[in-house]
Amino acid sequence: MNFKILPLTMILTSSFLTAEVSNSDNLLDIEKTGKWIAFPYAFSSDSTGLVGGVASIATGVLQPQTTLVASIFYGAKQDIISNGNATTDNFSGALVSFSNLKIPYTHRFYFSLFGLMSHYPLDRLYLDGSHESDKDDGLTTAGDDDQVELSFKYVLPIGDGIENPDGLYNLKNGFAMGRENFGGGRPFITGRTSLSFNYFYHHQTIENWQESKPWSLSQSMPDWNDSGFRIKLNHDNTDFDLNPSRGYSFMFQYSTDGGDGDNLQSWDSIEFKYSHYLELESLSFTKQNVLAMNFWTAYSPSWDTNREYLPGIDRNRAPLWEGPRLGGFTRMRGYDTNRFSDKAAIYATAEYRAILNWNPFNKGLIGEWMPATVDWLQVVGFAEVGRVNDKYNFDLFTDLKYDVGVSLRAMVAEIPVRFEVAYGEEGTSMWVMYKQPFDF
Repeated sequence: MNFKILPLTMILTSSFLTAEVSNSDNLLDIEKTGKWIAFPYAFSSDSTGLVGGVASIATGVLQPQTTLVASIFYGAKQDIISNGNATTDNFSGALVSFSNLKIPYTHRFYFSLFGLMSHYPLDRLYLDGSHESDKDDGLTTAGDDDQVELSFKYVLPIGDGIENPDGLYNLKNGFAMGRENFGGGRPFITGRTSLSFNYFYHHQTIENWQESKPWSLSQSMPDWNDSGFRIKLNHDNTDFDLNPSRGYSFMFQYSTDGGDGDNLQSWDSIEFKYSHYLELESLSFTKQNVLAMNFWTAYSPSWDTNREYLPGIDRNRAPLWEGPRLGGFTRMRGYDTNRFSDKAAIYATAEYRAILNWNPFNKGLIGEWMPATVDWLQVVGFAEVGRVNDKYNFDLFTDLKYDVGVSLRAMVAEIPVRFEVAYGEEGTSMWVMYKQPFDF
């Protein structure tokens, strides 16, 4: 069984420290008090070993609609093999995410930042992630994984974006109030629509590249760097974006890396995602029941499956972490991160989400000792199918990979968090993550 985790999201099993964050900067038109949570955590996984760290999540920092997440983590020493030599290494890193800061003197422009620096002692990479590839051919290696992404978003003055470009809601017990008549209207006439322009940078080192099958010990591999831009159109026509009960949303995205500087090579990718939500009748023991469905597809026009740029790497292919790929905490959760990748991919899933009447965290002795609010618990069953292929044709819809799973989710300090177990053809994986899976 594989146990995978994003460290900063170990919220449900962590100790909490909360404080109020007061805001009074008139320049930024701040009218709301935020909340801050800090917590230590510990976990163990195949790729990291035993790890401990501390994380914090703050909402309403500087402005009511912002969210700040930060974490540092450090792991115990592990015995590894690096380029044929026995040595020791450990997992370490830091993360920061600051989202939806409204740019001063504007009404609809927002800035977001995400940064991650990490070092893995036993990372698992699938250089050949084709549909027929074997899990045992994955490369286990130490290496650095550093990422930065800057986002500039403009909320269009149409639909909900006219009166509420910030996307703020009045919440009560984890539900959005006054949204009974929202969700599922006409596209671009109702709902919130935004255009985003993102810059991204990713640096990956692979110490054991010589051990992979296409390479001989006399060859070396440069660092796998990529950087470029994304353009994204996002339309949200749901009643509550953090946990929708009805309506739909869709996204178009184009990403490109020109291959400049020390980037490995140029590539591009097109993605489309559609989500739909149907509110079902509540049961005697539930507050809300929802059927949530999602379809995603991606295609890399630049990917040349007939020519190699380096041994084992197709010319103008997207990196392992970009473009048409499946596996991980977002899509095909029963498989390793980025287990499958090719020129084209499709994916579909359905989730049955039920918010329970039962919530031991908001009453009695447990509720009194909980310094962070847990508004509700949600039980989820899900099934997923998907496939990658070297062409975008009907073969994508045949011989699909699958997995099934269950999830326990909670609204903690007005942020959904989830613990999931998924079973696929290659085994079982567990994940801890924040946000609903369709949000990524």
